[in-house]
Amino acid sequence: MAEKIRYQDKPWLKFYEKGVPDTISYEEICMPDILDRTAKEFADKTALTFQGYKLTYRQFKEMVDRFATCLTDFGIKRGDAVAILLPNLIPCVVAYFSILKVGAIAVMNNPLYTDRELEHQFNDSGSKALITLDLLANRMIDLRPKTKIKQIVYTSIGDYLPFPKNLLFPLIAKKKKLAADVKEAPDVFKWKDCIAKYPQTPPAVQLGFEDVAMYQYTGGTTGVSKGVMLTHANLSKQVQQLEAWFPQFEKGMQIVLGALPYFHVFGLSTAMNFGVLTGANQVLVPRPQPEPLLEAIGKFKPTFAALVPTMYIGMLNHPDLKKTDMSCIRGAFSGSAPLPVEVIHEFERITGAVIVEGFGLTETTPVTHINPFGGVRKVGSIGVPISDTECRIVSLDDGVTDMPIGEPGELIIKGPQVMKGYKDMPDETANTLRNSWCYTGDIATIDQDGYFYIVDRKKDMIISGGFNIYPRDIDEVLYEHPKVQEACTIGIPDPKRGENVKVFVVLKQGATVTQEELLEYCATKLAKYKLPAEIEFRKELPKTNVGKILRKQLRAEELEKRKIK
Repeated sequence: MAEKIRYQDKPWLKFYEKGVPDTISYEEICMPDILDRTAKEFADKTALTFQGYKLTYRQFKEMVDRFATCLTDFGIKRGDAVAILLPNLIPCVVAYFSILKVGAIAVMNNPLYTDRELEHQFNDSGSKALITLDLLANRMIDLRPKTKIKQIVYTSIGDYLPFPKNLLFPLIAKKKKLAADVKEAPDVFKWKDCIAKYPQTPPAVQLGFEDVAMYQYTGGTTGVSKGVMLTHANLSKQVQQLEAWFPQFEKGMQIVLGALPYFHVFGLSTAMNFGVLTGANQVLVPRPQPEPLLEAIGKFKPTFAALVPTMYIGMLNHPDLKKTDMSCIRGAFSGSAPLPVEVIHEFERITGAVIVEGFGLTETTPVTHINPFGGVRKVGSIGVPISDTECRIVSLDDGVTDMPIGEPGELIIKGPQVMKGYKDMPDETANTLRNSWCYTGDIATIDQDGYFYIVDRKKDMIISGGFNIYPRDIDEVLYEHPKVQEACTIGIPDPKRGENVKVFVVLKQGATVTQEELLEYCATKLAKYKLPAEIEFRKELPKTNVGKILRKQLRAEELEKRKIK
C-alpha cells in the first residue's frame, strides 16, 4: 500500500536552500512604507527604467507623493477603489503606490479587455477614478457614464523617454498607433499635468495591515470574473516570503526584468513589489513579446527574470536569440502554467541561468511553491511550499482525506498569502476557503521528498472510457517533438467513450509534419487510451495577456463548431 505523507511533518523542509527559514518573523509594514524606506536607503539608485529613461528611488517616491496628493484632491478617501488600466509603464507603478498610500484600494485591469469586461470590473469594484493610456482614453470617456468613475487621468507611452527618443516620438507615434488624441471632456486630466500641479504633501493615512489593499480580478474566461480581495498583509508578507526564498540576492544590486504584466498579481508581486522591497532596478517591458524581451535583456542586463512559459518558448524560437547575450540572468522564475521540460533544458543550456519553476494562484498573492534556487530542483515539479505555507493533497471525492504519495488529488493551501475572500461573493468564498484552507481546483501529486507536481486543472481532466486523462501528460510529449513549438490538449465529446482527446499544435517556423507522423510519435510515448483522436494544426493558439494558453477557449470553440454541425 502506498505510504501516506503527514503534511504536518513538512517533509519538504530538509530540501530548503541553506539560509531559507521554515517560518518568518514578519515585519508589519505596508508596501507604501516599504517604498519610503527603500527610497531613503537607495535614494540615488535607479528604481525604474523604461526604454532607457531612468527614475531614481528619490524621484519615484516624489512622484508617488505628488499623485497621492492629486488623488486626495479628487476626493479619494480610505477604502475607495481606484482603477488602473495600463501596461507596464512608469505611471502604472507610481499610480499603484499612490493609491495604496492614501488608503484606497487598487484595481488592476487588463488593457486588452473589452468594454463589457471592464464595465463589470469597474462597477463590481465601485472604482471612483481611473488611470489609463491615451490610446484607451476615448473609449473610457464613453464608458464612464455606465460606471461610478468620475476622474480619468491618462498618460502616453511617450511621457517618459530618453533623448532622442522623446523628440522622435511625437513625429511617428500617431502613425504607428503608439499615441492618440484624447477628446475634450470634463474631469479628464493628463498624467504629467497632475504630477506638475500637485505638491509632495499627501495626507498621513494610517493603513490597517489587515485592510483590503486591492481587488485583483481572476481572468473572466469562465463566466463572471471574481474580485479577489488581497490585504496589505497579503502583499507585504508575500514579498517577505520571496525575499526569504532568495537569500543570495543582495539588496540594491539586482536588475529585475519587469515583463510580466503588473495588472496580474504574478508580475505585481514577483517583479514590482519584490523589486521595491529589494531596492532593485525594474526594467519595464510593456509588450512582453520575444523581440522586446530580447532587446531589454541585451540592453539593460537584468539579473532576475520572472516569466511565463510562452515567453521562454517565444525567445528560444526567435532569430534574435543568437545575437543576444543572456549571461546577465542569474535567476529565472517560471509560473502561471507548466513549463515543458525540453524548454527548461534548452533555455538553461543557452543562457547558463537557473530556472526555478513555481506555482501560485490569484487567490494566494500568488506564489505558494518554488523549487529551491540553490538546492535540489526537480524538473517538472512546481517545487516545495515556501516558508509558512502548508499544503495537502486531498481526495477528489470528499475533499478531506489525505492522498498517499504519488496519488492525485486536489491541492489545498494554507498560509499568510491566502486572500481574504471574493468581493461580495460569500458562496464562492465559502467554497474556496474551507477551515482556512484554500481549495485550488488543481489536481496534484506529492513525492516522498515533499515536492509537488501539478497534474492538471480539476475541470480540465478528460474522462475517456472510464480513464482519467490529464491534458498536461499529452502536452509534455508533444513539446518534446523537435518540430512542435506549442501544444494544447482538450477533451471532445464522443458518444461511445464519453470524451476523446484532441490536440491543437503550433509548429516551429519552417517546420512541416503530418498528423499521421505526430500520432505515430505519440504512440511510442503514451498509453493507448491517451492517444489523440484528432490533431489540428494552427498558426497560433489563443492566450491571455499573461501568456497562458486558453485551453477553455479552445474547448468552447470546438463545442460550438460541433453544435453547428
